[in-house]
Amino acid sequence: MNGQKLAQRNYYGKALAKLAETRDDVVVLDADLAGSTKTSDFQKVCPDRFVEVGIAEQNMVGIAAGLAASGKTVFASTFGVFATGRCWEQIRLAVAYPRLNVKIVATHCGISVGEDGASHQALEDVSIMRSLPNMTVIAPADAYEAYAATMAIADYDGPVYMRMGRAEFPTSMPEDMEFVIGKANVLREGADATLVGCGQMVSFCQEAAEILAGEGVDVEVINMSTIKPLDSETLLASVRKTGCCITAEEHSVIGGLGSAVAECLCDNVCVPLERVGTKDTFGESGNPTDLMEKYGLTTADIVAAVRKSISRKG
Repeated sequence: MNGQKLAQRNYYGKALAKLAETRDDVVVLDADLAGSTKTSDFQKVCPDRFVEVGIAEQNMVGIAAGLAASGKTVFASTFGVFATGRCWEQIRLAVAYPRLNVKIVATHCGISVGEDGASHQALEDVSIMRSLPNMTVIAPADAYEAYAATMAIADYDGPVYMRMGRAEFPTSMPEDMEFVIGKANVLREGADATLVGCGQMVSFCQEAAEILAGEGVDVEVINMSTIKPLDSETLLASVRKTGCCITAEEHSVIGGLGSAVAECLCDNVCVPLERVGTKDTFGESGNPTDLMEKYGLTTADIVAAVRKSISRKG
């Protein structure tokens, strides 16, 4: 982790602008939030392949499906709560069921949206989208991975949901990284515990590992940016070595990364598992840092979870 703070959505916009120059099949749609989602970067380069649908998210998905059925690679963007909640039925029947080439890329996900409050803090979106057959689900660790993932999903034929945050946060991945859908990255090798994170929680996982290293605890850190399909091979190899597991996500512990890991472990190996994430609750309006602390999404919370998971080993 180099500590440089960048916003994922800015690098999503940079990737779209690059695709505008290099791919004549790419079309981008937005629902009245192009300035916030940064799809406006694509619009500036290629306005004739940008569609502003207005505050009509269900229509946006329908238009995206029609364009994809006509052979286009379609990116459709809005905030996470709208992208997954307001138009879930349209995504299910018009995109996932026919397995169309639509990339639903959402910004402003998680509790760190801050002052916008519970109505805008997507804490259930991974769960909603992970349950859909044919849907790939991605939560990049940082801005650099958001760029690489955007380029990768443009080359992938099929529906994808990718979530990103609002704020700037530290980078964890190299700027020139290659993103492979379905492949996790082991960022730090260790023998005492397996710590699996996604999104901005990956940077907190790295901080937690550094703190624990000072106590003589050797933690393996995995960036599980593809939540579906889960890289079970990398996960299982790690937990069979360390004997315990901890997950960390800026999402509900119900149905998200923690659930995906729990399902994999339940089917394959019995080890202690602790999950760091929001519990069965909505968020609230407040300063992003204060909210991360109140809802248990800090480096200190991860450190405590690692200690608990290790203590539960036989």
